[in-house]
Amino acid sequence: MKTLLALLLVPTLAPAATVADWALPAPPGSAQPNLSVAPDGDLLLSWIERRKDGGHRLAFARHDAATGWSAPRTIAQGDDWFVNWADFPALQALPDGSLWAHTLVKNGVATYAYDVRLQRSTDGGATWTAATPVHDDGTPTEHGFASLWAQDKHTLGIAWLDGRHTGGGHDHGGHGGGAMTLRAATFGRDGRKRSDSELDASTCDCCQTDAAAGADGLLLAYRDRAEGEVRDIAVARFDGKAWSAPVIVHADRWVMPACPVNGPAIAARGRQAWVAWYTAAGGAPSIRLAASTDAGRRFGPMRLVAQGPAQHGRVDLAADSTGVWVAWLEEDRGRQSLWLARYGHDLAAEHFRRKVADVTGRGRATGFPRLQLQDGAALLAWTDIVAGRPRLRGVSVRP
Repeated sequence: MKTLLALLLVPTLAPAATVADWALPAPPGSAQPNLSVAPDGDLLLSWIERRKDGGHRLAFARHDAATGWSAPRTIAQGDDWFVNWADFPALQALPDGSLWAHTLVKNGVATYAYDVRLQRSTDGGATWTAATPVHDDGTPTEHGFASLWAQDKHTLGIAWLDGRHTGGGHDHGGHGGGAMTLRAATFGRDGRKRSDSELDASTCDCCQTDAAAGADGLLLAYRDRAEGEVRDIAVARFDGKAWSAPVIVHADRWVMPACPVNGPAIAARGRQAWVAWYTAAGGAPSIRLAASTDAGRRFGPMRLVAQGPAQHGRVDLAADSTGVWVAWLEEDRGRQSLWLARYGHDLAAEHFRRKVADVTGRGRATGFPRLQLQDGAALLAWTDIVAGRPRLRGVSVRP
């Protein structure tokens, strides 16, 4: 009896998080998912399908925390798309109710010659129309790795890597001609371009960009390319009138003579901002995290999230009132796994860390997992490979 009483008095520690499958509405064969949050809190999931008669289709569905998924709808389709594991479409909802999405369309015979094309819907995604060209340089070079955001109630912002100066010689392992650049533009409610500017004259050729809105403007994270092939993460800020000079998040001083195809992720709340990224500086692959308390003007010391040969990177990041969530991929002895950790806003404390899924696919085929938050849960979507065919998988993680 005394032993039983003693056991009953021992406090029970709640698990750090509960992980459950999150059923996604994409059919088998779908790949390249992306997630975004609408102004009303709904989640938007987009993905690419291969059509039975050839070509590809970009589709999406909307997730309400109370009612679940809407029926999938088609955004655009084509026979001349550039479809890639690392460069994939995005979908963005504006406060005026409009939806915007981008696709990648071939513009030449070279492998990486393609354009960014915008589509817009004003009826909830039932019908879509093409906007004016994102870029008008007309060169058969690479344009991609785009990020979308709400510039204001009626205006879309978009940033992308622009290869107009590369001469078409880029092959993801070296550089032809000049350098890859980072550009940004805005589009009005009529679908026409309002502004266009170059933000950085030399960037990594094929690392993803990411954007987050804070109290003092829009923050755009990307991998810079400095003299001596130094590939560190930078953040530029738009204050509503002009773009600031980019700041380096942390001086990794990673010397990398080719593009690692592994971009950063950024999140913001008020004047706080966080950036997560992959680096192999010093020869040690690692996942790193840094925070800013002044709306991205400066970043504090780097926090090491994970390190070692198993680290694949492919990070994503989200923040809410409970903390900062970081997702990343690992591959050890030929087996991939998806991990998630949560930190306090100041990054001083790690609240939990756990493997949330074993991933069947290997190497690049699994692409980039996407992370968003809804109703207190972290929701992740990624491409897996089952019996040699892609399919989308998802999990819900609730602390």
